[in-house]
Amino acid sequence: MKSTMMDVPLSLNHLLERAGRLFAGNELVSRLPDKSLRRQSYGEFHRRARGLAAALRDLGLRKGDRVATLCWNHHAHLECYFGIPAAGGVMHTLNLRLAPDEIGWIAGNAQDRFLVVDDVLLPLYKQFAHLHRFEKVIVFPFSGAAVPAEFSDYEALLQDADAEGFEYAPHDEDDPVAMCYTSGTTGRPKGVVYSHRSTILHTLVASLGDFWGLRGTDVVLPVTPMFHANSWGMPYGAVMMGVKLVFPGPHLHPDDLLDLMKMEPPTLALGVPTIWMSLIQTYDAAQAEGAPNRGRWTLPHGMRSLVGGAAVPEALIRAFDKHGIWIMQGWGMTETSPVCTVSYPRAEIRDASDDEKYRRAAMAGVPVPLVDLRVWGETGEQSWDGKSVGELQVRGPFITGSYHEVPVERDKFTADGWLRTGDVAHVDTLGFVRITDRTKDLIKSGGEWISSVDLENALMAHPAVAEAAVIAIPDEKWSERPLACVVLKPGRQAQKEEFDAHLLAHSFAKWQLPERYEFIDAVPRTSTGKFWKMKLRERFPK
Repeated sequence: MKSTMMDVPLSLNHLLERAGRLFAGNELVSRLPDKSLRRQSYGEFHRRARGLAAALRDLGLRKGDRVATLCWNHHAHLECYFGIPAAGGVMHTLNLRLAPDEIGWIAGNAQDRFLVVDDVLLPLYKQFAHLHRFEKVIVFPFSGAAVPAEFSDYEALLQDADAEGFEYAPHDEDDPVAMCYTSGTTGRPKGVVYSHRSTILHTLVASLGDFWGLRGTDVVLPVTPMFHANSWGMPYGAVMMGVKLVFPGPHLHPDDLLDLMKMEPPTLALGVPTIWMSLIQTYDAAQAEGAPNRGRWTLPHGMRSLVGGAAVPEALIRAFDKHGIWIMQGWGMTETSPVCTVSYPRAEIRDASDDEKYRRAAMAGVPVPLVDLRVWGETGEQSWDGKSVGELQVRGPFITGSYHEVPVERDKFTADGWLRTGDVAHVDTLGFVRITDRTKDLIKSGGEWISSVDLENALMAHPAVAEAAVIAIPDEKWSERPLACVVLKPGRQAQKEEFDAHLLAHSFAKWQLPERYEFIDAVPRTSTGKFWKMKLRERFPK
């Protein structure tokens, strides 16, 4: 017996055409370098994305060719998300926060043929231009200035292109549409290549009510960079649902984000924890009597906030909840498209205490549909009992099974085809995942493991602490001991004894307490906003 269903391939082109037909009057907003706002309709977006595809075809783009982007979050970058694959190309987002030499190496490894770059980022491009020669550099005049004569003008290309007569490149649903490189903090970055099929499936799953919960009436503020895991896939979901997108451009300082939230109040915002930490600290400081910015901002009450990329401290969730904003933590990787788990309010905990709800909200969450998840320890697969710890391993139709032009390695993939995430975790009976650490960040003291993540989250609940990162330092007696690197809030002071008492009150044993505390100005971060502990280990080798 055969299925009677139509053999129609999953395709990003369907989302683009859907947006043009159903949501032509809906709005997209971009904040420009001068902080003014540019408003655009989905109808215009549809026309311009097709125009970009036609222009790339005219430039000689072949199926499978890589087109790199070096751009902030804005409307033209969204056009690249759909216009490049429409022409049969593969969009490759370059991470503008990496060192120029690393960007150049990545562009060469990906064999990028063309580059779309913001004019305000041309100085960065020129720092790595000698490392990889693009056949064509297309400059988007983000600032409104004239494009230098040696480059192609993005707007001129679109103006001359035949958007109406454009025909989509023939494709299979397994054909590639985009690629991103891992952060590469422990070695060379590796390329992850997404397909039409994987992207559509990820978009459908992530948009479900308990996760993004996307509705056509939403206003979405994607603070997560579009060059980082494709802004967690949100651009695809937003276009599918026709939601209003408010792009922040290059303005990611807390003051700028608070100003933008007041001008264009979002119902859903997404970003890494460090962004929201600085934002709530700035907002709360402005509420103090006599503060210079007192009364300048209002927070959008009822806004949902999806936060990921690093562990979300429970104290941060509580701080936003005081203002009527609920933070949902998600976990994933570039390799997982990236949404794998989300900590959403399960029906089983509807009547739980507030403390229990906060505790679970600070966990990585429950696996989303289509993702299989297991915890693998020394004795094999671990029980979901909330105690048994091991490496988190995942598989599914939007999880990578290899890296771009890299042989499959057993330290990255198991013999039976699961992705080894490198995260240490346990899962409870309700399926809530708790990430206890990265395998390389666990501290083994006297034969017992100490979670740096648990120590960090507890320290960041102290009223004097803005940020805290914990690393291992060598110890002759115990092999390793924890060292806490602490950033204090402005005007606050605290001593070791006070921190120790705070941690003991949070159920840590005396032997788990940090050996010492180092007070630093800021925790170093990777290009994606995560704590860069390698830099702290270099700074504090003992």
